[in-house]
Amino acid sequence: MALPSSRDEILLLHNPKCSKSRQTLSLLEGRGVAVTTRLYLEQPLTAEELGDLGRRLDKRAIEFTRTKQAEFAEAGLTKESAEEEIFAAMVGAPILMERPVLIRGNRARIGRPPEEVLDLLGD
Repeated sequence: MALPSSRDEILLLHNPKCSKSRQTLSLLEGRGVAVTTRLYLEQPLTAEELGDLGRRLDKRAIEFTRTKQAEFAEAGLTKESAEEEIFAAMVGAPILMERPVLIRGNRARIGRPPEEVLDLLGD
């Protein structure tokens, strides 16, 4: 499942085991938002998609990486690691990606707190 290519497409990169991800999905559904979910742990993003996501978030890779996960250190990463190294680690261990992420068109927001995604819904 590709990342959205138009404003009409809304995609939630979702981990149903994460309370913030569940809260974000519930918030969207409660507002009647038609959202598609991608279980990114089962369908990891490619390195190219992660680069695209960083541009949509307007963040460097390290800024949407869960640096406290054991997999971060296991991959030999530091906060100074190159983007390509971080993306390669995220492809192999998608749990490293911050969650949840709502994508609409060419913009994205991390749902921490869940209400952060709401600015993507306004026109």
